Amino acid sequence: MLLRNARQTKILELIEEKEIETQEELCKELSACHFKVTQATVSRDVRELGLSKKSGVEKRYRYVAAKRKEGNLPDRMRALFEAGVESVQNVGNMVVVKTMPGYGANAGAVIDLLEFQGVAGSIAGDDTVFSVCLNAETAEKFRDYLLLIAKG
Repeated sequence: MLLRNARQTKILELIEEKEIETQEELCKELSACHFKVTQATVSRDVRELGLSKKSGVEKRYRYVAAKRKEGNLPDRMRALFEAGVESVQNVGNMVVVKTMPGYGANAGAVIDLLEFQGVAGSIAGDDTVFSVCLNAETAEKFRDYLLLIAKG
């Protein structure tokens, strides 16, 4: 479960950073990042993450993650967030999400997908995500929203 979580988070990072057109290219990129994968594994990840293709700049097509509005998370991402989050608290204009070891990157990916208005940015570690909000009131609302998602 942790390996799949890390791999899928890396896939989301890779397709954000680079134009990746095929599953074969995605396999090579993951291998370069020290993930041992098969095309079948990547195919399943693409399906579970709900990736699609759109026109690229350098290549004909590229994989993209669907932009989603608040609360419209892929079921897989929501389930991983629910399973991994241990606590969410706000301190001033900051929200701190504590996760089980290895779930921090996934929680950070979920937070990025939410595109919550008023969140300036987030930093994810192995078991903690720090999000900076524009003000304390937004941090409180964001904490409450994350708690709702974490509780299912």
